[in-house]
Amino acid sequence: MKYLIIIFSAFLLIACKKEKETVVSSDPSDSLQIVKDSADTPISSGKILVETIPFPKEIKECSCYFATSKADFETEKYIYADDAGKTAYMKLDGKRLALNLISSSDMEVDEELTKEIENDDYKISVKGKKIKNEEALLFEGTLTIEKPDGTVFTTPVYGECGC
Repeated sequence: MKYLIIIFSAFLLIACKKEKETVVSSDPSDSLQIVKDSADTPISSGKILVETIPFPKEIKECSCYFATSKADFETEKYIYADDAGKTAYMKLDGKRLALNLISSSDMEVDEELTKEIENDDYKISVKGKKIKNEEALLFEGTLTIEKPDGTVFTTPVYGECGC
């Protein structure tokens, strides 16, 4: 009976002993960290991203091409190019676009240049004047881009038109 009481007491001690929980501490931010691929990120409707383009291979003869400044123009960082009457090329919101010219004035007539380009996503206008005392038909003005949601982007442009 003595052995039975000892075994019973030992059993009670073991049974009453609190179990220790092993908690593995982990930083919750590690499991919640989300890495987004920039290519999959949608472009917000509040901005228009205008990127530089190389001179388009599609343009073979006469053309107009513009950069945002004289320095960018000299280093061939163009944001706009067209084939003097039919198609304009730009890179907007990460996409290279070939847009149809709606209208274009002849800069030689009144020394002013206007171009209107439009598609479903953008309405683009280029306005400015010929720069005096230059050999080529150099041009300074502004380029304005509008989206259907009302977003407007305007930048100065410097460029050249010729054959």
